[in-house]
Amino acid sequence: MRVVRKTIAVTSLMLSFAGGAVFAQQARKVLSNPTPEYPDLAKKLHLTGSVKVTVVIAPDGHIKDTQFQGGNPVLVDAVQKALKDWKYAPANTESEASLEFKF
Repeated sequence: MRVVRKTIAVTSLMLSFAGGAVFAQQARKVLSNPTPEYPDLAKKLHLTGSVKVTVVIAPDGHIKDTQFQGGNPVLVDAVQKALKDWKYAPANTESEASLEFKF
């Protein structure tokens, strides 16, 4: 009987940690997300397309790191400048978000 109780206690503890991990991965609310400006050079060259980026969001809500997955370098630069002013809601841990900007 003691072994069964210990097993139940350990299983309950593991499930509570698993639940916390799932919660930490939920999307965070965006508080400020200025739109990237369409660069003058892109206008002159009639550039269109999209920029895909994965961002690491620090616990304080600022973007800590960016990894660009694709896009014209002129458009990537515009997105990178805009992301400096993005702000997410604070959280207990870092999180990631995948973003796509269409020009």
